[in-house]
Amino acid sequence: MTNKEVAAAVNLSASSTHERIKRLWDDGILRGLHAEVDQQALGVGIQALLMIELSKHERSNVDGFLEAVSTIAEVRAAFLLTGRWDIIVHVVARDTQHLKDLALDKFTSQPGVTRIETAIVYDSRTRHEVPMMQPAAA
Repeated sequence: MTNKEVAAAVNLSASSTHERIKRLWDDGILRGLHAEVDQQALGVGIQALLMIELSKHERSNVDGFLEAVSTIAEVRAAFLLTGRWDIIVHVVARDTQHLKDLALDKFTSQPGVTRIETAIVYDSRTRHEVPMMQPAAA
């Protein structure tokens, strides 16, 4: 939306809206913008979730693993979890051969990985807006 459209939607002047949005950027509340991209047009033919078990749960191992996988181009997101799996990584690939190579060359070769399970994503829906959360009542 343009600044003028945002101002109309929140019933403020364009200059006030601009100042408030600038403050959100300056305060680090707004941290980036994104574009919706047709992944298939860029060669993505498959998405998968890699469920990963680590041998050690020491902070340095977990942080090192997350840092390492965040540099892999095919990684869309990585989540540190409680429960059965330590980390779930969302990846994209051209095809199943690329996915296999990615799992074997870039994930199972990472230090501390003891097990990896792959789930292919058939379909997905993504929301980018974040709901306004109010503090819990006392």
